[in-house]
Amino acid sequence: MPLFKRKPFDLAKPPEDLEPSELVYQVRFTKEIFRDYQEYLNRINLYRQRVWMCKSTGKSNLTYEEAMVMEKHAIQKVQQLPNDLVAPALRIIQFSMLSLRDLADLVTKKLQKDLFVGAELYGKKDDGLYPCRVLKIVENGVGKTQYEVALLGENKKITENAILHGEDLVWKKTPFNRKILKSFIRESTCRSIPWVLHEKLAQKHGISTDLPEELRSKFFLQGGQLVNRTKKRKNENRNNVGEANGESGKFKRNKGETGKPDASKEENNQPEDEPVKYPIDDLLVKPGPDDPLFTDRPSPSRDFNVPMDCIGDLLMVWDFCSSFSRVLNLWPFSLEDFENAICHKDSNLVLIVETHSALLRILIKDDGEYSLALQNKKRKSKISLITWTEYVCDFLEMINVTELCSCMTTIKRGHYGLLDANAKLGILRELVCHALETDLIRGKLDDLIEQRRALGATVRGEALEYARKKREEKEQLKGESNGLVVKENSMESTGSNPHMAENGEENGDMMEEVISSRQSNAFVNSRKQLNGQSKKGEKQKLDPKVEAENITNSNEKEEQKQLTGEKKEDQEKKSKEKREQRKEYFKREMEKRSIRTNPLGKDRDYNRYWWFRRDGRIFVESSDSKQWGYYCAKEEVDALMSSLNPKGERERALQQQLEKFYPRISLELQKRSKDLAQKIALEEAVLRRSTRVRAPPRENPANAFLKYVNKWKED
Repeated sequence: MPLFKRKPFDLAKPPEDLEPSELVYQVRFTKEIFRDYQEYLNRINLYRQRVWMCKSTGKSNLTYEEAMVMEKHAIQKVQQLPNDLVAPALRIIQFSMLSLRDLADLVTKKLQKDLFVGAELYGKKDDGLYPCRVLKIVENGVGKTQYEVALLGENKKITENAILHGEDLVWKKTPFNRKILKSFIRESTCRSIPWVLHEKLAQKHGISTDLPEELRSKFFLQGGQLVNRTKKRKNENRNNVGEANGESGKFKRNKGETGKPDASKEENNQPEDEPVKYPIDDLLVKPGPDDPLFTDRPSPSRDFNVPMDCIGDLLMVWDFCSSFSRVLNLWPFSLEDFENAICHKDSNLVLIVETHSALLRILIKDDGEYSLALQNKKRKSKISLITWTEYVCDFLEMINVTELCSCMTTIKRGHYGLLDANAKLGILRELVCHALETDLIRGKLDDLIEQRRALGATVRGEALEYARKKREEKEQLKGESNGLVVKENSMESTGSNPHMAENGEENGDMMEEVISSRQSNAFVNSRKQLNGQSKKGEKQKLDPKVEAENITNSNEKEEQKQLTGEKKEDQEKKSKEKREQRKEYFKREMEKRSIRTNPLGKDRDYNRYWWFRRDGRIFVESSDSKQWGYYCAKEEVDALMSSLNPKGERERALQQQLEKFYPRISLELQKRSKDLAQKIALEEAVLRRSTRVRAPPRENPANAFLKYVNKWKED
C-alpha cells in the first residue's frame, strides 16, 4: 500500500447498515464507499495530492494512484527473481546494518557467484563461448564446485553435455539488477537498519529471527518489534523530566479540554477534513464568477507522413540520435528529414543506412551479447552500404521479437525500403533500447550527470559568494554610519565645553578634523557661525572671500557625492547585467547537457505536451498515446496558454512551464514560420519562371533528406 508521510495509511471502512438500493460514492482505485459527497471529495483531493510514497521503490512526490501502479509494477519485477536465489538473498538481508544501496550491491555481488539449476549462461570450452544451461551442481569434495551444463544450439536445442568449473561460466544476462533488489529488500522487510525480515517470510525460508550477539547491546525485542535502547532511554528521561515539572499532566489536561474533534481520526491515522483549496484536480474544477475569459483551445495539426501509432517511436528515435549524435558519430538531421526517409521506398537511403550503422556499431563496441553473436558468425566489425542489412538481420535473430523477425526475409532479399513504417521504426526502437544499456552510452550519461552537478555547484558557489559580499557591504555601511554618529557626538561635546569656548575655539563641520588651538585662533574670523560662548558676546561678520570659498567647497563636495553615487549605480547595473549573463550561460550549458526530454505537462484530460528544442514545434500526445498532433505557430501557443485554467493542478503546472520556455518557443516558431514562408515564395518564383523560360527546375526542399551526408562518419 502507498505510504502517507512515510507511514501506512488506513483506508476508510464502509458505512454501517448500508441498504442494497442506497446511492453512495465510491473511490475507483481503493473501492472505498462514502455516503457524504463532501467526505468523498476530500478523500479524492487527498489522493490526488503529491504527498504519497511508493513502498517498494521509495519514490515520493506521487499521487495515490501513481504510487499504487508503481508498487504493482515493482512487485511484478521482484517476482522475476529466481526462487533459488530468494533464500540466500534473505539471509544476507536479515539484521544487516548497511544502507539500502550498499546492501543491494553486496547481495548482487554474492548472488552472481551462486549459480542455480536452470540458469542460462555462456560456457567457455575449446577457446570459445557457447550458450548453455546449468543442469546439475556437482560437489567434488575438494572445495571447488563443478556444474553439469547442457550446451545449446539454435532454438535452444541441447547439442551436448559438459562439466565445467564456476570460473568457466559467464552470465549471459544477470537475472536481477540493483533496482529489482532494492524493491525486493523493501518488500521483504518491516524495518530498516538493521533490516528485519517479515516474521512469516523468515519462517518460510528457515531464517532465524533471533537478534545477533553484536546487536544486543544496541537493540532488543519488545512485543515482536525491534527497539533501539538509546532512543527508548532518551524518551523515558524526557517523560520523567516532564512529569517532575508538572507539565505532563497539565499538557494532557489542556489537550483533553481543547481536544480536536478529529482526535479519533488521528489515532486511526486519518487526516483531518480540510476545505477545498485551489489548485485542485482539473476534473473537479467548476466555472466560477471570478474566472477570466478563457479562449477556445486550438486544434493541433495532424498531417504526419507516418501512421499515427508510430509518432511516439519516431520522436523517441530521432531525439536519441540528436542527443547522442557525437557519441554515435552521426551528423544531426531534422525531424522532417527523418520522417520523409522512413516513408521513402529506397532500400539503401543514406540517412537510414547511417542511422542503423551508427546504432549497430555501438552494440559491437560494447562486447555484449550482439558482439558475441557476430563473433560466432565470424563477421567483420566494419559495416558497409552492402552488408548493413546482414547486421540488422543478426540483431533481429538475437532479440527474437516475433513481429520484427517476420521482416527478415524481405530485408535479406534487399527490399528494406518496402517495409512499412511500423516495422522500420520498430527495428530502430529496439536498437535504441539496446544501445541505452551499453557501457558507452551509460558512461556518457554518467559524464553528463557529473558535469551538471559541477555546474550546479558552481552556480551555488557564485550565489553564496555574491550573498557574502552583499552582507559585508551592509556591515561596512552600518559600521561607517555608527562611526559618524560617534564622531558627531564627540564634536558636539567639544563645542559645549566652556574652557574650549574661552580659548576662542568653536565647533567644526561634522566631516572636518578637529584642528589645533593655534589654527583655531587663525581661522576664528573666517567661520560661518558666531562664537556662542565668547567673553565679549559680540557677533562678528564673516569675510566675503572666505564665505565664497566655503560655498564653492560645499558645492564641490555635493558634486563629488553625486558623481560617486552615479558611479556606484553604474557599477551595480553592470554587476547585475554580468550576473544575468552568467545565469543565462549556466542555463544554456545545463540544457546542452540534458539527460532526457521531459514533457512540459498535462492538461485536464491528461494529454501530454512535448517540446523538442531541436525542432521547435509543440507536440500533443493523447492520454492513451494513440493520437498525436502539433502546434507550429506562435498564435496557436498563445491561444493554448489562454485556454488553460490555473485552478487545476495539471493545467497550472503546464501553464508555468509554457511561461518559462515561452521566449524560446516563440522564437523557434517564428523562425520556423519565416523559413516556411521563404520556401513557399521560392517555389512560387521557380514555378513562375519555368512558365516563361525553359530553365532547369530548382531542387525541392522536401527532398533534402535524399542528399544527406554523415560528416562525422568513422573511417
